Amino acid sequence: MLDPKGKSGQRQGESETPMRYARNTDLIRLALRMQGTAEGVSLGDIMAEFEVSRSTAERMRNALLDALPQIETRGGPGGERRWRLSPRCLGGMTQPTLDEIAALHRARELATREGDSATAKDLDGLATRLQASLPAPARTRLDPDSAALLEADGVALRPGPREVIAPDILQTLRQAIMAGVWVNVDHRARASGKLSRDVWLGPLAMLLGEGRQYLVAWSEYQDDVRLFAQAGFERIELSDEVFERPDEFDLEAYLSRAFGVFQEEVQEVVWRFTPEAASEARKFLFHPTQEMSDEPDGSLTVRFRAGGMLEMCWHLFRWGDRVEVLVPEELREVYEQQLKRALTLNSLKEGSKEDG
Repeated sequence: MLDPKGKSGQRQGESETPMRYARNTDLIRLALRMQGTAEGVSLGDIMAEFEVSRSTAERMRNALLDALPQIETRGGPGGERRWRLSPRCLGGMTQPTLDEIAALHRARELATREGDSATAKDLDGLATRLQASLPAPARTRLDPDSAALLEADGVALRPGPREVIAPDILQTLRQAIMAGVWVNVDHRARASGKLSRDVWLGPLAMLLGEGRQYLVAWSEYQDDVRLFAQAGFERIELSDEVFERPDEFDLEAYLSRAFGVFQEEVQEVVWRFTPEAASEARKFLFHPTQEMSDEPDGSLTVRFRAGGMLEMCWHLFRWGDRVEVLVPEELREVYEQQLKRALTLNSLKEGSKEDG
């Protein structure tokens, strides 16, 4: 039992504060964390995971050292001290909770919605194995409770268009990324429809989300990082040749250049949302670099730096006449062109109306 009210066991060379850390839930999480790692947990790890100061991290560690003498102290790089618990030390405390099982089911539904059926299958298998590891009485209680929680949670596949990617394509790409090997593919370009055969790619990451799915990969032919629509893969084979990820490539920096996935020259972007749309727009993260400012008339100004003018237009359509593009001029021009094309294609022509 963890006893946060017990006597403070002050240690030589440790924190000198007599205060104790008394949140049982955090202490249990920390104990599980110590048991779930082979190298142990440092004070820096505790500070980062629980977002606490060093003195609070020391109090948390000291509380566990008092309650669990089985904790091992280890030396880390540079003399850093780390602490861990041996496997099975916590017994039933490591059993999954109802909320955790439900979270796996929720993640499975989200993966299914994004077209990642391979991950959905793996999550479903993990949830099944976790439930099977529970004692029989717990499994009996969990089944109806889990079903009720999932229904109350309201997680369901949202209707809407998305590309259907063959599961074997996703699985092969994931294997290539994790193994760090080249793949040989036949890929059909989305825009031109041209089929490129026998192409060598070094997969870096899969971009999954609403609508279209892409692979970020190093192209041997183009000698650079490129995006490939996953729906365009008509053949894909793993090779035994190791792909060395470019040292200078930063996925987060690469993605932050774009509003969506299209890589273009980064520009300053400024949108102005009307007072009627300001409260709703304030809830959105349009881009990681965004800055928001409230205007005297109640409108909202959003600024960020990115490329991807066409994808910005696709998003702006949802706001209708409640948003104005201030800069750049290029975005205003593309937006106007897209609106005109949509109106031309969908306008009612004389004699085309159906009766009734």
